Amino acid sequence: MGKLIVIEGTDGSGKSTQFSLLTRHLQDMGREFMQLEFPQYSEPSSALIKMYLGGEFGSKPSDVNAYAASAFYAVDRYASYKKVWGAWYKDGGLVVSGRYTTSNAVHQASKEPEETRGDFLKWLYEFEYDRLGLPCPDLVIYLDVPTDYTEKMLRKREADTHTSADIHEQDMQYLATCRRTGREAAAFYGWTVIDCVRDGAMRTIEDIHEEICRLVAACLEE
Repeated sequence: MGKLIVIEGTDGSGKSTQFSLLTRHLQDMGREFMQLEFPQYSEPSSALIKMYLGGEFGSKPSDVNAYAASAFYAVDRYASYKKVWGAWYKDGGLVVSGRYTTSNAVHQASKEPEETRGDFLKWLYEFEYDRLGLPCPDLVIYLDVPTDYTEKMLRKREADTHTSADIHEQDMQYLATCRRTGREAAAFYGWTVIDCVRDGAMRTIEDIHEEICRLVAACLEE
C-alpha cells in the first residue's frame, strides 16, 4: 500500500492555502504523488452534499443528523477511491488530500451530545475504514484556529470572492462546537494538531507551511 497524508482543520484555517503550498513543495522535490480535494463538487457523487450545504434538507446543519450527513460525504469519497486513486494507492503511490473522512469527524460529530460523541467517532471509523474499505491516513495534519479568528477570515473571504457562506459557515455557534469537537477527534484518532494562533496572533503562512513540511518529511521517511 501507499501513503495517504491529509490536511484538515477548522473553517477559515487556511487549509486550501496550505494544501496548495504542500503540493507545490512536493513537486519541487520531484516527488510523484496524486492530489485530491474533498468534496468532489464537480462529480455526480457530490449531489447530496450540494443539496445539504445549499439548505435543501434544512437551513441549519442540525436539520440533518450526523449519521445521514456523514453518509453523503462518505459516498463521494468512496466513488473517488474506486474511480480515481485506489489503484495508485494500492500500488504504493503517495496520495495527498485536502480534507477526507476527517471532515465528518469534525463537522458531523459536533451534532452529537458530548456523552455520545465518542460512540459516533468509533462508528465513523468503522463505517468509512472497515465497512467501506477506504484507506486510513498515515498522517492527518489538523490546523486549529480559535472561532473568533475563523469568523473574521470567513467574512473576509466572502467579501473578497463575492460568495455566500454555506449553512456550516453561517452558523458561528456551530463552528465553535466544531472547533471543540475537532480537538476531541484529534485526540481520539491521534491526529497531529498545528496551532495556527500563537501569542494572540495568527502565525504567518510561511511559518505554518514549514511546520507542515517537517511533519510530512518525517512521515515519508517512515
